[in-house]
Amino acid sequence: MSETADILVKFDSVQKSYDGETLVVKDFNLDVSKGEFVTMLGPSGSGKTTCLMMLAGFEPATHGEIYLDGVPINNVPPHKRGIGMVFQNYALFPHMTVAENLAFPLEVRGLGKSEIEDKVNKALDMVRLGGFGDRRPAQLSGGQQQRVAVSRALVFEPKLVLMDEPLGALDKNLREEMQYEIKHIHENLQVTMVYVTHDQSEALTMSDRIAVFDDGIVQQLAPPDELYEKPMNAFVAGFIGENNRLFGKVVSIDGKFCQVELEGGGGMVKALAVNIGGVGSRTTLSLRPERVTIGAAKGATENSLSATVQELIYLGDHIRSRVRLTGNSEFVVKVPNSHGHVHLKKGEVTQIGWEAEDCRALDA
Repeated sequence: MSETADILVKFDSVQKSYDGETLVVKDFNLDVSKGEFVTMLGPSGSGKTTCLMMLAGFEPATHGEIYLDGVPINNVPPHKRGIGMVFQNYALFPHMTVAENLAFPLEVRGLGKSEIEDKVNKALDMVRLGGFGDRRPAQLSGGQQQRVAVSRALVFEPKLVLMDEPLGALDKNLREEMQYEIKHIHENLQVTMVYVTHDQSEALTMSDRIAVFDDGIVQQLAPPDELYEKPMNAFVAGFIGENNRLFGKVVSIDGKFCQVELEGGGGMVKALAVNIGGVGSRTTLSLRPERVTIGAAKGATENSLSATVQELIYLGDHIRSRVRLTGNSEFVVKVPNSHGHVHLKKGEVTQIGWEAEDCRALDA
């Protein structure tokens, strides 16, 4: 993390309870650097949106302090925090034109007419809506309305922009297009962004770092590649990307590796000892589908097990092979489609294998 001078947002031991008993956010600590794009990711009810609302000033913190550019803001009202905000429902004024919607936050700040016009035009050009200033929100598509909402949040040049599930109402193709649009705006302006979503692919696409929430606690905070490649617990492994899980008992530990006896008489597997108890403890093995080979000779990889092919699904760039092993019929292998076909048949017994480095032994 950067030095204190580079930190724009700081959550310091923040907690939130709505009823005085149950904590929906438990001891939240986070530093966001200037110019960084940080995403709060997690399932519904995990506490991520509550943290964003506390930062925006719409919800008070029950305990702890939130700082903006080194200044405590718990008692600063929302309109005095100077934060840009983008919501899922756009929150545009329907009776105003697009240009008037963008001009509003500038008028509130007392800017002159010519300066407002200049800033509005620049903001619309930034989201490729230069000729749309005279239209009303109802005359725009959902994607265009979301672009207006983004430009309105940026038009007064805030230090910080917060986005709460801003793409949730858009269809898949438009959502993906807007992900890249927002990412490029962030890169060009270097404005600090804090983004909330439950969509893990969205978070992986856009973020510098991701805070993965579950049950009011940040389970892991890391860059996208680290979250995917090096999950620290079973929740993160399962929530970020597709993941195979096998269950077993730790029978020995040797340096950074351990031997695990699989449940269901599946034999012994060597894995990275990432987050486990001692010998005799239960563990969950995490393994990405693309790290598994199928059809190779026994012993070609450090771990090799017999499996029965249950299902083959052609997906263009790869074949998704679902196999049964050690009582688990949902184990998935992604076979790269390099030749337009795969030499497997449903019901066939074959070998699957993987290297110990690719298999992470985590909390049970």
